[in-house]
Amino acid sequence: MSTQPTVAVIILNWNGVNHLKQFLPSVLGSTWPDLHVVVGDNGSTDGSVEFVKSNYGDRIKTIENDKNYGYTGGYNRIIDQVTADYYILLNSDIEATPGWIEPVIAMMEADHNIAAAAPKIKAFDRKTYFEHAGAAGGFIDNLGYPFCRGRLFFDVEEDRGQYEQSGEIFWASGAALFIRSRCWRETGGFDEQFFAHMEEIDLCWRLKNKGYKVMYCAESTVYHVGGGTLNAENPFKTYLNFRNNLLLLKKNMSPMRSAWVIGFRFWLDFLALIRFLAEGKRKDAWAVSRAHQSFVASFFKQKRKKNKGYLEKIHPEQQQYTPNSKGLYKRSIVVQFFVKKKNRFTDLNPKDFH
Repeated sequence: MSTQPTVAVIILNWNGVNHLKQFLPSVLGSTWPDLHVVVGDNGSTDGSVEFVKSNYGDRIKTIENDKNYGYTGGYNRIIDQVTADYYILLNSDIEATPGWIEPVIAMMEADHNIAAAAPKIKAFDRKTYFEHAGAAGGFIDNLGYPFCRGRLFFDVEEDRGQYEQSGEIFWASGAALFIRSRCWRETGGFDEQFFAHMEEIDLCWRLKNKGYKVMYCAESTVYHVGGGTLNAENPFKTYLNFRNNLLLLKKNMSPMRSAWVIGFRFWLDFLALIRFLAEGKRKDAWAVSRAHQSFVASFFKQKRKKNKGYLEKIHPEQQQYTPNSKGLYKRSIVVQFFVKKKNRFTDLNPKDFH
């Protein structure tokens, strides 16, 4: 008689007591038997830990970090203290649906080469629409620009049943990330250089460079508020997105390819800087400049800090694995969206994907 795998839902919290009050009941309403729910606190000062302990007692385990280590460092330290077959990294502003866990675990149990997976992520405030951070699965183009099925740049689609087919993707959103625990340990978890933003893309890319699969499960749905920690207008978020995207390319592409792609991306980022200035967003323009300065400075550091979760930079052609490129878009999503005016995933030619 086979036993069901153990599943731990791990919510990293930082001063999000209002989200915990609103959404923890939906997580506890999940129908997976013997579910372990963990709230990992990243040095909150708003009474979050006290709220969870006083209202949920033994139903939710709390683990406290001594300070805010960011999304990456926070999760690395919390997960070190959690034992389960599968981890589900869940944002505190996610509303879960009762049967959201079962179909994803069933998919992963059926194929042990699946390392990570994502449910369908829809908007909490517009429940018929996809949500920006994940939608119906993540992809990436030949210049390293990430996008989603159901969301290209800032154009988000309504869910009309167009993405009801589960299948391989390139990256799974960190808002609701299912990952096999042995694969988490094998990759060393998140790279703490990223702090926040695109760290899940880096993790999935490293998994795919090892030959693993990353999947989208259409039978599972969650609802995401989004922008709970850093909203879209925050210059620090602009800085992280531009800097982390360059780190992503440097780490996961071969040296030759990353050299020319990063060089070209510098010019495209400069155009984005000019656009920010033209729109009067001087802080965002400065954030792009700082992102480039930080990235370039990293090349001249003689000793790289050995962050927990940071792997040696072993490129695909040096590994014994066969990299899995499924979900890589062979064209430029920038050209397709801004020049050819293709603003829906279904407008893209399926033959242009690996």
